[in-house]
Amino acid sequence: MGIAEIVGLVLLAVAVLLVLLAYRRVRLVRAGGIDVALRTRQVSEGRGWHLGVARYQGDQFAWYRASSLRSGPDRVLHREQLVVLERRDPTLPESYAVPPGSVVLRCRMAGGELELAMGLGTLTGFLSWLESAPPGRGMPRVS
Repeated sequence: MGIAEIVGLVLLAVAVLLVLLAYRRVRLVRAGGIDVALRTRQVSEGRGWHLGVARYQGDQFAWYRASSLRSGPDRVLHREQLVVLERRDPTLPESYAVPPGSVVLRCRMAGGELELAMGLGTLTGFLSWLESAPPGRGMPRVS
């Protein structure tokens, strides 16, 4: 097998991978997914963000990383464990790594802290979902 055939096979494999990623994203968005960036560690200003698509599944917020081919979610946030600590605009370096027009939420959950970045329309829906807890469960205001 020559160099040209090997290069061709590599390019074909990359093309197939890109088509699979695009198909997965379209399938998630059509099933009610929303664009959300997630960061679990603050490495430095503007770094550490991962783009993805999230879906509401009852009391869970399932997040699927855009560059992953996993069939299940990469991260599941449970409503009863999630508390919004801070709401802010993205810094200039962050604005290149998060969806356009995003607001950044610093959140605490059982496993530690993380940050979510989402557009204003998505933020309204997320906060409504978070505050619509079952009866008997108190929720702090996060406006």
